[in-house]
Amino acid sequence: MITLSIRGLPKSTTEESLTAVFSEYGVVRSLKLVKDLYTGDCRGFATISMEGHEARNAMAALNNSMLDGSMIRVAPEKDLKRRGKRRY
Repeated sequence: MITLSIRGLPKSTTEESLTAVFSEYGVVRSLKLVKDLYTGDCRGFATISMEGHEARNAMAALNNSMLDGSMIRVAPEKDLKRRGKRRY
């Protein structure tokens, strides 16, 4: 199981629309779309869990692609967490 981090989502994105896009590459096991507390609009990022080979296919196909007029970035979540940490 790989968790993908999706950044750059437009405000109009819903769980259903994001699931539909990623379902073309395999089964979406879980999805967390971060929404604004007051407006309910998407805040621009989400995480999705998929099986390994399906997640890699989705990442290869959808990274730097356009979704409703916005370019989205798709990467494994662990890569984004490591960014900025120092090694001693």
